[in-house]
Amino acid sequence: MKITELLTKSTMKLDLQSDDKSTVIEELVDVLDHAGKLSDKASFKEAIVNREKQSTTGIGEGIAIPHAKTSAVKWPAIAFGKSTAGVDYESFDGQPAYLFFMIAATEGANQTHLEALSRLSTILMNEEVRNALMAAKTKEEVIQVIERYDQDEKEVDQTEEEASSNSKILAVTACPTGIAHTYMAADALKAKAKELGLDLKVETNGSGGAKNILTQGEIEHAAAIIVAADTKVQMERFKGKHVIEVPVADGIRRPQELLEKAAKQDAPIYQRGSDQGAEGAKSPNKQSRTGFYKHLMNGVSNMLPFVVGGGILIAISFMFGIHSADPKSDEYNRFAEILNTIGGANAFFMIVPVLAGFIAMSIADRPAFAPGMVGGLMAAHGNAGFLGGLIAGFLAGYIVIGIKYVFRNLPQVLEGLKPVLIFPLLGIFMTGLIMFYLVSPLSSINTGIQDWLGGLGTGNLVILGLILGGMMAVDMGGPINKAAFTFGLAMISAGNYAPHAAIMAGGMVPPLGMAFATTFFRKKFNDSERKAGFACYFMGISFITEGAIPFAAADPIRVIPASIVGSSVAGALTMIFKIGLPAPHGGIFVFPVVQGNPFLYLLAILIGSFVTALMVGFLKKTAK
Repeated sequence: MKITELLTKSTMKLDLQSDDKSTVIEELVDVLDHAGKLSDKASFKEAIVNREKQSTTGIGEGIAIPHAKTSAVKWPAIAFGKSTAGVDYESFDGQPAYLFFMIAATEGANQTHLEALSRLSTILMNEEVRNALMAAKTKEEVIQVIERYDQDEKEVDQTEEEASSNSKILAVTACPTGIAHTYMAADALKAKAKELGLDLKVETNGSGGAKNILTQGEIEHAAAIIVAADTKVQMERFKGKHVIEVPVADGIRRPQELLEKAAKQDAPIYQRGSDQGAEGAKSPNKQSRTGFYKHLMNGVSNMLPFVVGGGILIAISFMFGIHSADPKSDEYNRFAEILNTIGGANAFFMIVPVLAGFIAMSIADRPAFAPGMVGGLMAAHGNAGFLGGLIAGFLAGYIVIGIKYVFRNLPQVLEGLKPVLIFPLLGIFMTGLIMFYLVSPLSSINTGIQDWLGGLGTGNLVILGLILGGMMAVDMGGPINKAAFTFGLAMISAGNYAPHAAIMAGGMVPPLGMAFATTFFRKKFNDSERKAGFACYFMGISFITEGAIPFAAADPIRVIPASIVGSSVAGALTMIFKIGLPAPHGGIFVFPVVQGNPFLYLLAILIGSFVTALMVGFLKKTAK
């Protein structure tokens, strides 16, 4: 699609009268509304203003590109306006803006529209285009200028084989709407890299999905990665690499500075967000996990807010009585019923569909999200539990990959049907059809596991608690830890609260054990470790196992075995003390809802923590 199919004479105004940013926006919104492009003028203007609040769309060089993607747009369009006097648009370079392109994209804009809109952003980086537009006297001349430079090309999506595995510098660009700044930043970086003689590959995260995706091999060989983004970018893959994180605007206006810093590796090593201190102690060259584990963790991490929020609401409802949410019970309390309905019947019920949806999305991007959610919902309704959700997520993801492959050569004119019709229709149907026949056997397996756990004698339960508690300390937040945690969640949803009590106890022990060790064996630790140990008190009581990672990374031979032993002891003791825990998270703050004696539960955790502390204290050498 040509840009001039969206930018027409009816959407131009060559004599803007506005003298400030807000009135320019109002004037251009009026142009689009009078041209019949909007279904809701007020809502569209609100979307434009909200986008400006995130960061100005005045890109400098006399240009502003206000834009929004919203259901208030009836037909995708571009409004062009020109101000001879110039307007203070809060541009990146502090100079007035003279040329204005207001982009109106529909909520379900197809790929051809999005490519045309993003291509406009690209050609405006050309100084000749800007000069020609300033000189244009008529609407016909504006169209001629755009057509002269509008090359209907697609961004090449390199495969791992086609791309250089030795890319010196990598970059990712992304803006909230994925229409304008994403591509302008990419072009500015590519142009400057060519001028400086640098080898660069740029991944763009636009409205049509990620293009030119960086491969694991390229990331491993990269000197540094530039992330110019105002929206979420998948960062975990860059762990251990030099990463420069800046707003997308900096990619447009400071490309040379960013590239030179990247070439010199003048940037910090990326260490996963909230776990920065802990991850920093790990080897910087450790490769990020990919494949099955990456997809599983994407599902688990997005599921956790439902688990924590819903689970704790259920736990609070239990404080009014274990049957307080049941109108037929003598313990019935209206507020407890509300809490249980919000947390259990709604938030907690969503964990399996959300798990499946985000696993599928990790595998095949956004087109797989709906099939994954539907498959997960079928698993939840059919009592197939977490096992059903896991299978539904992976099934949906790989089904959509297959559908993408089958329809890869669809004629260009039908490309827009893929995301809005072909992928969701076939993905949901095929995933749902398979899950229809799988739900019953999966439900039987799920019920069998519950019955097996329910039938375990005290001795077997102690062994189970010992294993689950120890698993929490093996990799402290890694796949073994998460496998135990996910199993505990499944048991909570099935009404068996004993396993998760062992799991939470085991997860609290490593940080608490290191806190006690740094307190009672001070000479075995340096000053920075003692300070980190004090912080571990708070992380331990809050069930943040990762608090012990810096100690484990610095001295794995002593700390990890000691943590496993202490966590195993705590897990086994919770089973001996017959403790149950209906809350999935919260540490000491959910002790009021513990089933059994909460003081014995605390005793189990303290004994396990002291076991860890004593082992570390005796095994470690005196700090120098």
